[in-house]
Amino acid sequence: MDGGRSQVVVVDAANVVGSRPDGWWRDRVGAARRLLTRLAALQERLPDTDVVVVLEGAACRAVSEDGAPEIGRVRVVLAPASGDDTIVSVTAEAVAQSHHPAVTVVTADRELRRRVEQSGATATGPSWLLDELDALPE
Repeated sequence: MDGGRSQVVVVDAANVVGSRPDGWWRDRVGAARRLLTRLAALQERLPDTDVVVVLEGAACRAVSEDGAPEIGRVRVVLAPASGDDTIVSVTAEAVAQSHHPAVTVVTADRELRRRVEQSGATATGPSWLLDELDALPE
């Protein structure tokens, strides 16, 4: 994280992708790439915001294989094991920054929301982010 942003949005990619039954399960890598591409476009419109996306499992290949999308300033963190534990760690790191940015975690997972809120972050469901992404021009 660049240290000067006033807001950090941490995205639980698996939860956001999984919130819409659009066939994502047939192509997890493609679904993650589509999300990353859309988040990069959103990031461009939010200059004071860092977007951090946590990928886990098969979705990690979205950034490591041929055809990986251009993601600009979006930071991707690959979960070595538990995606939730990685999100909690990334969130705690963001909350601890010296300039005290507002940190929002996007997930519908109730237990994960409880865990990140204990660190001082706020949590919101995927619909907020999906509405923001859907409002972007094509």
